[in-house]
Amino acid sequence: MARVIILASVILISVYLTEQAYFLEKDFIDNINKQATTWKAGVNSAPNTPKEHILRLLGSRGVQIPDKVNYNMYKNDDHADNYQEIPMKFDARKKWIRCKTIGEVRDQGNCGSDWALSTSSAFADRLCVATNGDFNQLLSAEEITFCCHKCGNGCNGGYPIRAWKRFKNHGLVTGGNYKSGEGCEPYRVPPCPYDKDGKNTCSGQPMESNHKCSKKCYGDEDIDFNKDHRYTRDDYYLTYRGIQKDVINYGPIETSFDVYDDFPNYKSGIYVKSENASYLGGHSVKLIGWGEEYGVLYWLMVNSWNADWGDKGLFKIRRGTNECRVDNSTTGGVPDT
Repeated sequence: MARVIILASVILISVYLTEQAYFLEKDFIDNINKQATTWKAGVNSAPNTPKEHILRLLGSRGVQIPDKVNYNMYKNDDHADNYQEIPMKFDARKKWIRCKTIGEVRDQGNCGSDWALSTSSAFADRLCVATNGDFNQLLSAEEITFCCHKCGNGCNGGYPIRAWKRFKNHGLVTGGNYKSGEGCEPYRVPPCPYDKDGKNTCSGQPMESNHKCSKKCYGDEDIDFNKDHRYTRDDYYLTYRGIQKDVINYGPIETSFDVYDDFPNYKSGIYVKSENASYLGGHSVKLIGWGEEYGVLYWLMVNSWNADWGDKGLFKIRRGTNECRVDNSTTGGVPDT
């Protein structure tokens, strides 16, 4: 009897892991486009992609629930330090054109490390801004993903605010993309490009196992791993009214939001959740700007699902209405230079 139960459990688990993502099918996408008025959906992944593959990419534990927020961790917005008038439209790539990392679209691979890529990328951008372009390289997503055990559980997800706290207390070394050889500790999770048939190469593959934390450089930068870390002087959440001022003064930030089953099909326009969309998980991205189109306000975001996804790896989402809780779930820190 026990053997039968075990066998049945294995079968159920196998079915769960191979369940196709219904929301990637053509009929589902067509239905989105019949309803949506501010954005367009399209094919980003093959319809036979396992649902579990999409769920693995949603690793942020940083979407804020109002009654559980520690308001002491929010940055004080009452001081007009380095005040600048807030423009109607802003794109950090255009303001700081020397900082090439700002618009770089990362690929987290088959790993829920979005929380680590978004925070380390924003930190690198802010270092570039703070140094007027003298520092102009990526910081190690590898180190923050697999060495910060208090941040979460590597590829199984983590908390963006704890990543910023790690940057403040322990710092972060440099590190480029997979097989780039750049920096001290480049990212070692393989990317998930699409093959000639349009299939995601990670689809159906097991999730990346958490790597052993390496405390030495293996890239092209020979530095003292125990000394040559970059730090922030603080870590904080931002209120909605403080986001724009903080980005204008210091550069891009991290933001988390709730992902629903229509979002993986985003192609263009300003994303607004479909009426009957189902919740999938929390996701972390980099906020680099804002604007307005046809009377709808938006945030401009850089995703980490490679440049084949969405609008060349970027997307816009409605702002000012806490769409998918995006307005209340932003984090940052100011580089200590």
